[in-house]
Amino acid sequence: MNILVIDSQGGGMGRQLVTAIKAQIPQSHVTAVGTNSTATAAMLKAGADAAATGENAVIVGCRRADVIVGPIGIVIADSLYGEVTPAMAVAVGQSQARRVLIPVNHCDNIVAGVAEQPLGSLVENALEHIKSCGA
Repeated sequence: MNILVIDSQGGGMGRQLVTAIKAQIPQSHVTAVGTNSTATAAMLKAGADAAATGENAVIVGCRRADVIVGPIGIVIADSLYGEVTPAMAVAVGQSQARRVLIPVNHCDNIVAGVAEQPLGSLVENALEHIKSCGA
């Protein structure tokens, strides 16, 4: 299974996702794509099999992925403080991959009905969804 992890800013969520995926689904191939080099480096250090940075890397990665995972902002143009370009959001949204979107309420995007949770709990929940996708 090809899993694409997309993150931005400091890459903290992506780092936790990569670590959890590699520990619990070791047979998966994890590609980490950061919207910036700091996010990419954090995910690569966490054990991603491959990594790249920027808009084109997101677009290409979305074509190859079976599962895409990241904060909900990856499907909202100009979110995450402007790091998600419209082309990135379209690539994620139009991908044939299953999307596991983590509901984080920040950057002016609020997911109604979702209680605030610690990041670790959100990552564990996302991992269960990834496993249900066939891992």
